[in-house]
Amino acid sequence: MKKNRKQPKQPKQRDERKPTLKDSLNNDLLTKLQETKKDLVNEENRRAEEEKKKKAEAKKRIEQNKSFEELLEESGMDWRDYKK
Repeated sequence: MKKNRKQPKQPKQRDERKPTLKDSLNNDLLTKLQETKKDLVNEENRRAEEEKKKKAEAKKRIEQNKSFEELLEESGMDWRDYKK
């Protein structure tokens, strides 16, 4: 005799999905928001690049204004190595 085995019910898959904000906005507004997002990302990248350049220029200025003593202390050279 066969035992009646119950097969687990599989939930019905819906083609419907939950509505999103993108679905509820009209295309013009969505396009405008996407352009604004791109502009903001570009602006942030530009600011980061400018900040990087400013730091590099400041470092270069500091390096140029160092005294001979500061440069000598920073170098790894030792006069004892060159004395014969």
